[in-house]
Amino acid sequence: MSEASRELVILMTRGTDHELSSVGFTIANGGITAGLKVYAFLTSAAVDLVRKRAIDLTHVPPLEPLKALIDDFLKRGGTIWACPPCVKARGYAPEDFIEGVQIVGASAMHERLLAGAASLSF
Repeated sequence: MSEASRELVILMTRGTDHELSSVGFTIANGGITAGLKVYAFLTSAAVDLVRKRAIDLTHVPPLEPLKALIDDFLKRGGTIWACPPCVKARGYAPEDFIEGVQIVGASAMHERLLAGAASLSF
């Protein structure tokens, strides 16, 4: 199995007001457990998920609180990318985000997909 085929890109568009944000990070952590290198590309309202203070707002029982899911994801080697136009449209700057968030364009995601990574969307 090629290295790229052991990768998963998860595109997330939902923010703190929707349960799919927690579901997406739960599945992302499951991918890491399964041995995949996982990338989360956050667009639209999903960029709010990794903003300081906002990360503490979401908890969808019976899932873990969003902060715990994201902390676990990053500690275990997950990569979080935030869409630059989505960040800019909301007036955010890099210092508004938790440590570990990279503001990068969709080309980073496309590179992984072209190399054979699987993808999911939430």
